[in-house]
Amino acid sequence: MVSDASKPDQSTGPLCGMKVIELAHIMAGPACGLLLADMGADVIKVEKTGGGDDSRRFLPPDIQGESAAYMMMNRNKRGIALDLKQAEGKRVLKKLLEQADVVIENYRHDTMSRLGLDYETLRALNPGLIYCEISGFGRTGPYRERGGFDLIAQGKSGLMSITGEGPGRPPVKAGPPITDITAGILAAMGVCAAYASKLQTGLGQRVDTSLFEAGITHTFWQSAIAFATAQAPEPLGSAHPLNAPYQAIATQDGWMNLGAANQANWERMLAVIDARHLNDDARFSSNPLRMQNRRELVAELEVYFRQRKTDEWVSLLNGAGIPAGPILDILQMHQDPQALAREMIVEVDHPRAGQVKTLGSPVKFHGTPGSIRRAAPLLGEHSREVLAEAGFTDDEIDLLIDSHAVQSG
Repeated sequence: MVSDASKPDQSTGPLCGMKVIELAHIMAGPACGLLLADMGADVIKVEKTGGGDDSRRFLPPDIQGESAAYMMMNRNKRGIALDLKQAEGKRVLKKLLEQADVVIENYRHDTMSRLGLDYETLRALNPGLIYCEISGFGRTGPYRERGGFDLIAQGKSGLMSITGEGPGRPPVKAGPPITDITAGILAAMGVCAAYASKLQTGLGQRVDTSLFEAGITHTFWQSAIAFATAQAPEPLGSAHPLNAPYQAIATQDGWMNLGAANQANWERMLAVIDARHLNDDARFSSNPLRMQNRRELVAELEVYFRQRKTDEWVSLLNGAGIPAGPILDILQMHQDPQALAREMIVEVDHPRAGQVKTLGSPVKFHGTPGSIRRAAPLLGEHSREVLAEAGFTDDEIDLLIDSHAVQSG
């Protein structure tokens, strides 16, 4: 799919009409803004003059000098650059916030207060404002002043204790910055819920989530086990904590994922690989026994799975209704026909980088479809446009730019 970035304002998403001011940088806050923008919100990204979002300097990789990381996280947004150390820069921002539905911020705990932009101040300015805060550990509690970093949150939330090949091995983090991304998803969900409330009451509210809580959210199964047994679950590699076999299995030419966890799928799988006798083995006749003897189970199964290639097994197993799939690398995933059919790989036209690929929206609305409408903004690219919409005259905009309170791309 190639998005038509020449018509960037033709939003039809379910959040069309929502105006969002994004005072956020790098990952969690921009992820929230990205999701809202994909669903039709008008997201105005406010960056510092001079350098902008720190992810603009995440180089390499780049495309024609533009940071690939920045472009990934900030598509579908308009951009304005303000110097918030200047009174005029703050005045401009307050004018934007006075007219906004949502503000997203992921600064350190006291930054907004020092700028005179805390929730109580802005609520007095705009009672309908939804004030979304994303931090490392939340705005309350003993860790409220700590900064937010995905690696730290993965460790503190317990995620790294259940990730890796097994007990006694070095700790391993999840490959992606999973607490950053999940915090952005949770924040977007919170904003949508608060917006639904605002449509009924006219009032905004604070929405507060964190990387720490985002990490904890991923421990549902392991927390259930710990609550029930008073024992901390250990890492299991690719295996499942409650079912077996449900993990990666070696094949003739590599690896595949196998999900023959329930009894019916287990028995169907044995028929496909011609190993029905394993169902009579006392070690494997039920899921609790298979869990108890997982190492022996995998060793037995791999004798059979190493006899064919991954693609052959996936075809045979899927044909029998058994969950199975290859383990793709990222480039292979980008070329997968289902990813393409679901428009998860799209292109937008960037003013400097040209046609660039980005990820599509993961939520499809058939009545009010979202869209990828524009590439990530250049620093200050839409400053004049946004200020004019906010009510500033051309002369006022020129003065703001000349004083360096505003930077225009």
